[in-house]
Amino acid sequence: MATGLAVTGAGGDVLFVEASLADPETGSTGLALTGQLGEVMKESAQIALSFLRSHGAELELPVTSLRDRGVHLHVPAGAVPRTGRARV
Repeated sequence: MATGLAVTGAGGDVLFVEASLADPETGSTGLALTGQLGEVMKESAQIALSFLRSHGAELELPVTSLRDRGVHLHVPAGAVPRTGRARV
């Protein structure tokens, strides 16, 4: 589990993000996004995975297996709209 920060009407909040990798034997590839994610957060997750796949070796990160494995990100609560106002 990882954490992130979100801007809200009350100042800010912590977001919990659960991530898992599928075993290569399952044949699963790509990115699955679940939970309460806004469009901006979905796009950010896709961009982050693309960046890792493209630049991971340059950054000396062990990302070679990301090509052959599915990535699942789940945000249990709280996407924040681009305007910075918390969802109700």
